[in-house]
Amino acid sequence: MSTPTPSASHQPKPYVWSGPPLAQARSLDRNCYVSPEFFRVELEHVHARGWILVGRVEEWREPGHYRAIDTVGGPAIVLRDERGELRAMANFCRHRGAKLLEGAGVARKILCPYHAWAYRLNGALLAAPSMEETADFRADDWGLEPIRLETWAGFVFLNYSEDAPGLLADLGDLVDLLASHKLEDMVCTWRKEIVFNCNWKLLVENAMETYHTGTVHAATVGAQKSVSFAGTGEWMGMQVLSDKSIAVLNGDPPFKPIADLSEQARKGTFFMFLHPTTQFCCAQDCMWWLSPRPVAADKTVLEIGGCFPRQTVEQPGFEQDAEPYYKRWEAVALEDGGVLEKLQVAIASRLFRPGPLSWRDDLVHTFDQWVLNHMPEAARSI
Repeated sequence: MSTPTPSASHQPKPYVWSGPPLAQARSLDRNCYVSPEFFRVELEHVHARGWILVGRVEEWREPGHYRAIDTVGGPAIVLRDERGELRAMANFCRHRGAKLLEGAGVARKILCPYHAWAYRLNGALLAAPSMEETADFRADDWGLEPIRLETWAGFVFLNYSEDAPGLLADLGDLVDLLASHKLEDMVCTWRKEIVFNCNWKLLVENAMETYHTGTVHAATVGAQKSVSFAGTGEWMGMQVLSDKSIAVLNGDPPFKPIADLSEQARKGTFFMFLHPTTQFCCAQDCMWWLSPRPVAADKTVLEIGGCFPRQTVEQPGFEQDAEPYYKRWEAVALEDGGVLEKLQVAIASRLFRPGPLSWRDDLVHTFDQWVLNHMPEAARSI
């Protein structure tokens, strides 16, 4: 896919893609959603080379703070080491592969629950009982496996490929488009994980169009109007137009708009998607993210997180005023997931054939082409 570069004012732009014109475009083939083999190849060529959102830097405030995270590359540990550096490492012992940590907490060292190998917070092997008679054993050779970690605007990302482009390269000019929201000054106040029995791509496709909102969300957010954006980097996006925040379901939002938003940002909520699995939803008064974590061809864990400006979080009555936001984020996700689980069942039909796309599916088509362009040609028929 090639996309035009937006102007300095970041006005909406039509998408340009390789492949069939939108008027001739179809949804993806059945196997792309139901084939375990396609999913396996997808993990290698799409997810293992992409940046995976795992949280916010404020989750790891002090040395020793850790969180164990299951990712598409396997179990991982994100922690702040003795010197205050944020690190990511594979969550398994170098002896026999036992999982080291669960959940989140504070640790002074990492101790294997199986044979008591111990590691420093920087991943170096501290102790390996009964290994003194093993020939040529050197503790320096058996530290925890590091995972590439980079941060942007307070968000923490992992990548399992050493030769993939850096995070900022993938973000491209999305950094400029979202700059006036001052995401680095926000605080995460709400997190939720929901398991859906559907393919991860269905969640992404659904998040990238407003075609469905008037039916699926008739009782919540209702019909929406959007415009698409294009730019440089590994992202695509749209803006749902509204003169006030759509992050609550009914009535006026209780929080004031973010100060000094750009002219474009004041026009509505940005729904910007960083390939392969991260969506930033930036409204006039807050932001939330959606990050689907693929588990199987027909199973995905959707993580949702919500952030507000620090000064908003510090004002009296914040927790009570924030409840309508949390309710909206969860309710809409459950409505989407309920429909998408039914899609997953129907697409598995041996009679399913790809259907024609609407002009309102422009980002669906863009995303589908992006996935196919990152897959080996042979995988398309698996």
